Parts: sequence; structure tokens; C-alpha cells
Amino acid sequence: MRVLVVEDHEGLADAVASGLRQEGMAVDVALDGSTALERTAATDYDVIVLDRDLPDVHGDEVCRTLVATRAPSRILMLTASGTIADRVDGLGIGADDYLPKPCDFAELLARVRALARRAVSPSPPIFEHADLTLDPARRVAVRNGRRLVLTSKEFGVLEYLLAAEGRIVSAEELLAHVWDQNADPFTHAVKVTISRLRAKLGDPSLIHTVREGGYHI
Repeated sequence: MRVLVVEDHEGLADAVASGLRQEGMAVDVALDGSTALERTAATDYDVIVLDRDLPDVHGDEVCRTLVATRAPSRILMLTASGTIADRVDGLGIGADDYLPKPCDFAELLARVRALARRAVSPSPPIFEHADLTLDPARRVAVRNGRRLVLTSKEFGVLEYLLAAEGRIVSAEELLAHVWDQNADPFTHAVKVTISRLRAKLGDPSLIHTVREGGYHI
């Protein structure tokens, strides 16, 4: 899952981003509204955690712009004001969910995951394919009764391929959704991760390579 955290308080932005990364998400950070619009113009995020009270370009304007351009991202709006009127306003301009600050990280995480399931198409809470089971919420993958020890990137790639339901996924698409903005597009990170993931999954192989196309399960 690819997430953009838009928050002008750098310490809070880094804390939220760090927490989401520990849950296996690829997270980028923007400290103002104009940077957020630049990021969203270049990348289709699954979820955007958007502070309403931003400098430069207000969070409301960022939200309106994303809605007007039909960006596929789901928007979780945060604000220090938790009045009903503010919540109604935030949802009225196109936010998908609304959370007052300060908020509990566990609740923020649950809302981000819920929005991500709605980002493109509904995803099952637990993925099952042949003798493989993957539980994104608990970060557990099991094959033939054996729990797999996966890195966050391996888990993210496996989850993304399972969610694709047999569709061929290119290396560029995996890089865009499982890695963050710091990933070098010219590296072999995806190929290496797929190779390690195949080894951990064991035989018979579940991940298939399509020449000059990508990968699918």
C-alpha cells in the first residue's frame, strides 16, 4: 500500500510515517499543500492522510483539487478541531474519512487500512490462494501450515500480487505501490525481492514471470 502523509508539523509527520512503515506500508511525506499536490500529480497513492490546517495551500484546497482531478486516492482528513461542523465540512469537500487530532495511532492505522481496501476495489480481509493464506491486518503469511518469515517488502509484494487476482503486475507498478519515493527506479529491487520471496514460498512455485510483462500469482 502506498500512503502520503501531509502534515506541516515535521515531528508528527515523521512519527506517523514511521508507524505506518512498521506496518509494511510505503510512505511518502509532504510538509505543505503545494508539495502534496506535486506528489499526487506524479504518484497514485492508495491513501492520503491530510492535515486540514496546512501552510501555503490549505488542506481543504488540496482535497478539492484531488476530487476535481478524480485522483484515485482515498483521503483521511485530520484536524485539531473536532466539532461536528468541521467534520461535516471536511466530508462535504470530498474527504472519505475524518479524524480529529490528537488521535490514537491504532485508530488511524485501522482507518487507513479500511480506506485502502476501498481505493480501487474491495479487498478481502484475508487472502487465500491454493495452500497460501495471508492476513494483512496481523501481518501473517502461512503456506501449507508453515508460517513464513517475510520482510516488509516481501510481504507487500505478496499482498499486492494476491490482490491483483491473477492480473499481470509490472515491476514498475510494484515499485510504485510497495516502495516509497526514495526507491531508485533503475535498481533491481523488485527482481531481487521476487527471487527471495519465491525461495521462502517454496515449491510448487506460486509467482510466475511473464517475459517483458511482469509477475502474477
